[in-house]
Amino acid sequence: MSQSYTTDIESSTTQSYALNDRKSDKLNQEHPGQTEITHPVDVENGPSAPQDGKIHDAVIRASVLELKTQIGLGVLGLPAVLDTLGFVPGVIVIIALAIIITWSDLVVGFFKLNHPEVYTVADAAHIMFGPIGREIIGFAFWLEVVAIAGASFLSISVAFNTITEHAACTVVWVVIGAVIVAIFASIQTLGRISWLGWVGLVSILSAVITLMIAAGLTDRPSLAPIDGNFEIITQVVAKPSFVDAINAVSIVVFAYAGTPNFFNIVGEMREPAQYSKSVVAAQTLITMIYLIVGCVTYHFVGQYIASPALGSAGVVVKKVCYGLALPGLIVGGLLYAHTAAKYVFVRVLRKSRHLSKNTPVHYIVWYACVGLTCGVGFIIAEAIPFFNDLLSLIGALLGTLICIQMEAYMWMWDNWRAADRGTRRWNLLMAMNVLFFILGCFLMVAGTYAAVVVINNNLNSGDFGSPFSCADNSGN
Repeated sequence: MSQSYTTDIESSTTQSYALNDRKSDKLNQEHPGQTEITHPVDVENGPSAPQDGKIHDAVIRASVLELKTQIGLGVLGLPAVLDTLGFVPGVIVIIALAIIITWSDLVVGFFKLNHPEVYTVADAAHIMFGPIGREIIGFAFWLEVVAIAGASFLSISVAFNTITEHAACTVVWVVIGAVIVAIFASIQTLGRISWLGWVGLVSILSAVITLMIAAGLTDRPSLAPIDGNFEIITQVVAKPSFVDAINAVSIVVFAYAGTPNFFNIVGEMREPAQYSKSVVAAQTLITMIYLIVGCVTYHFVGQYIASPALGSAGVVVKKVCYGLALPGLIVGGLLYAHTAAKYVFVRVLRKSRHLSKNTPVHYIVWYACVGLTCGVGFIIAEAIPFFNDLLSLIGALLGTLICIQMEAYMWMWDNWRAADRGTRRWNLLMAMNVLFFILGCFLMVAGTYAAVVVINNNLNSGDFGSPFSCADNSGN
């Protein structure tokens, strides 16, 4: 989750009411934590069945929401993936994970059709594993979203250090980023400013487009030697260690980790059967963007890839790129911080009148949840001050669970006693989902191990910074 911007409709990604307590038809969108869907993506004027043109529009609009949900911090780590793996293996990994997680996204739609009461991955866990499963998966979802917000704080500090040439201690910049995010994330009716998702998307895309153009024109990448000759090296097939290779794969998982937010998108569609078309269209476009950004940047910069990648194409361009990206980094952080805070808020007050009443308890709990979320995000950003390593840890430990294993098991749960059980199609799909589930487990264990090893090595070496350090993290 990935990366990536959350949705136009601010409430439904964060619900986790007990399934027998859900009152989505009665609750008002004006209050946080409620599940009424007020803006179906393919409804213009009432509930009449949409015509072909409106169905087409619905697919486009849902695809745009999915695009906004996915593209974010993850794209900034992809050039380093190609540097680690080489062109060919890197491209294969990106395409392979795109296919696997596209299937996961499709399963979200299948499961939602079979279980309309499901609004989050935690609700799905409640159906399959009961209350304990809901709490475990719900906590994993919350932690993933908080960690992504923390990665946003870290990237904001890199941006401020780059633009100001390290005018203040890095911890100060992280605090400033967290405070800015907390202020905007505390707006309860975030759906009213959902246009910020567009600001974030345009901001990040303009930054990476500028990076690609500048990388092709620059005489000397930012991390190249200041004086003397240098050689840009790109590899068709690299020979990384097992730890480095798995870390690179985990970054790709992170880049596609927007799957939990797709529950909201399919829930908004008047014609959920059209959801699959929107997923295929969006994931195809996202993968093309990822491949273009990764391959072009790596081709021109080679081994001098910065972390994040925006700092790769020369000192002046580096400032321009971060200046363009800064609004997107802030928006991404605030949307994820809001989502995490809303999840806790609903879990705390879900059976209380304070959930939907503007009482002192309502506001005290809400602002406490925002503070808790940004506080934990700040600790994560400062404890693991290495951008790519933080992305790989999130992707391995949480992205695989929430975006691969859960969806594979959801399909198996729904189809174990299907009417077509035993047919060739059923056997193939069951085998595929079992394979994806096993692969997700492997990536989770191996990826977490690899991320911890690299983070520990970086902490011990001190060459790449240290926790709660004032040192410049921009590479200037």
